[in-house]
Amino acid sequence: MASPAVPPIGARLRAERRRRGVSIRGLARDIGVSASLISQIETEKSSPSVSTLYAISTALGISIEELFGPPTAEEAAAGVEAEDAGAGVDGAAGEPAGAQVVRLPAFTPSGEPSALLTAALAAAAPRGGLPAGGVEVAGRRVGPVITPEEREVLTLDSGVTWELLGRMPHKHVEFLLITYQPGGTSSSSGLLMRHTGIEFGFVISGELTLSLGFESHKLRPGDAVSFDSSNPHAYRNESTEPAVGVWFVLERWS
Repeated sequence: MASPAVPPIGARLRAERRRRGVSIRGLARDIGVSASLISQIETEKSSPSVSTLYAISTALGISIEELFGPPTAEEAAAGVEAEDAGAGVDGAAGEPAGAQVVRLPAFTPSGEPSALLTAALAAAAPRGGLPAGGVEVAGRRVGPVITPEEREVLTLDSGVTWELLGRMPHKHVEFLLITYQPGGTSSSSGLLMRHTGIEFGFVISGELTLSLGFESHKLRPGDAVSFDSSNPHAYRNESTEPAVGVWFVLERWS
């Protein structure tokens, strides 16, 4: 079932770079790519590969899950053009009649929940948790149930798609349904990537080749993996069928 794509992420990356006072050339130098590539990604003329997206998010100190969802007011104020900040996702579509949906501001720049979010969750706890209609943070639905139609989707370079399966406020995790099209790879350059976190994956269908350090593993339906994401690794689909799996990355932020 097709899921709606989230607005382009270039605006968010550019706003965060500007907020931190980092130049395009400086960011490009930090992660080992060309300034032209950074500019193309920020202006939506190019999509980042998995490895490049992790490199950028790590350099800017933001989590991957923060890249899902529409641009926030803070990003618009950081100098993002109106055409980049204007797109949005209706995270409350399809709410049942009478359901209570709480809409809250975004997390703070450090990734901590806002005071309003903390208060709302604390108030909900005695009543048994989240409201029946779920919670939205800056227009992004966080649960308790996410239907296929409500999933946010990121389409990356090299034939890779990420679908966000859920999120919890102030928890830095990536809970993703990933699809690698035939020939799809996590790194268009062929280089291995490293990023923060502990990575868990389960292959549902198709085949994926995992390069982990100096070893190569063929992952087939039913196979599971778990490893420290700081170890150099890469994925590629060498078969003629799409490879689909569920991935969970627990991020570590100092």
